[in-house]
Amino acid sequence: MMNNKIDKALKVACDTKALLIGSGVLSQVTPIFKKQFPGKKAIIIADTNTFAAAGKRVSEYLRQDKIEQDDPFIFEAKGLYAEYNFVNILIDYLHKTEAIPIAVGSGTINDLVKLSSYLSGRRYMNVGTAASVDGYTAYGASITKDGAKQTFSCQAPLAWLGDTDIICQAPAEMAASGYADLFAKVPAGADWILSEALGIEPIDRNVWDMVQDCLPKALGSPQAIRARNPQAIGDLVEGLILSGFAMQAYRSSRPASGADHQFSHLWNMEHHMNHGQPISHGFQVAIGTLASTAMYEVALQWPMEKLNVEACCKAWPEVNALGKEALALFADTDFPTIGREETAAKYIDKKHLAVQLQLLKDKWPELKEQLAAQLVPFNDLKTRLKYVGAPVEPEEIGVTRAYLRQSYVRAQYIRRRFTILDLAVRTHNMENWLNILLGENGFWQ
Repeated sequence: MMNNKIDKALKVACDTKALLIGSGVLSQVTPIFKKQFPGKKAIIIADTNTFAAAGKRVSEYLRQDKIEQDDPFIFEAKGLYAEYNFVNILIDYLHKTEAIPIAVGSGTINDLVKLSSYLSGRRYMNVGTAASVDGYTAYGASITKDGAKQTFSCQAPLAWLGDTDIICQAPAEMAASGYADLFAKVPAGADWILSEALGIEPIDRNVWDMVQDCLPKALGSPQAIRARNPQAIGDLVEGLILSGFAMQAYRSSRPASGADHQFSHLWNMEHHMNHGQPISHGFQVAIGTLASTAMYEVALQWPMEKLNVEACCKAWPEVNALGKEALALFADTDFPTIGREETAAKYIDKKHLAVQLQLLKDKWPELKEQLAAQLVPFNDLKTRLKYVGAPVEPEEIGVTRAYLRQSYVRAQYIRRRFTILDLAVRTHNMENWLNILLGENGFWQ
């Protein structure tokens, strides 16, 4: 199953040269492998669950087509996550063979194989097993190293295959996770609109269209996705793949990630769990997306045209003072310097802040309309996430209201990308907006 959007994205892709989505397409794994990796040996990399779901059949197809293969490398699914120690394990193993990895799995397996293959000097293929992530075809791998969630530069798979029969059989919460991850592109798009309006990072229209044009269709049937309807799951997969292609083309996650993902990255770095259990990326992002959307709704009701630029600049700290503040904020973590590094990277002095805030005031009537048109209202977003089976209250992922408030503040420090969180800080409104958000009759009382 191919369509014009994916075909167009594939033609301009930097890394991925073959892609196939559809019912029963797993049998095409060997023709794709032969064409993209002629004469090469294969090695399947999976976890115990994904090997049972698809890896065993991939191995059999390879055997039938007489493609030489090493014994599969299978991680124990329990306790496996995208952490750099697992990358090192794979690198050590791949150094013993010249085989081409076929990653069979979703987010964790794909990111581990993506980075280890790149660092081993070879390309790889991915067989997706769930509609759970947008990173399948993305440039870069999101891996935790030294306590900090980081995006490492590495090429997307040379070939990707997704059999919707297999994907529809994945646990329902995996599609809910992917749905939430894709919905994050809505407030992430608002963050990019805001960044462009303030002269920080212009929008690449081709990349923008690749992500945003598919969202109404892909996000339009949450109940059908929950019921594992093949058409709805196929639309979701398409949206996730196009999002990955956009990141591949832009060589950054900006087209698909804003404040929504900063919450997730922060919680990963802080080793947050829900009653001792890890939380899926998509479920973290579900709450992050709601948190970002809620702050936008407060901001859009704020009298920004009356902003006191002089007072904001007076309250703005010097870069060294901000760095000390960041070091103190993360002093007891295993990522003590990231706040100082990231805030320094996006810092502007008081002179340039005054120019930026005046621009905000001048553009606000038009910008406010743009942002409102981009965003999905908080209550509508919450309803759709609930329909698909994603969490809609922070407590559902073990985040208390006090921790959520703290996370709004801390998340702004860990990434240099300009988002609604930075707007709150630069307009000296973080406390004001949080008091509304988390106060009486707020979004989360």
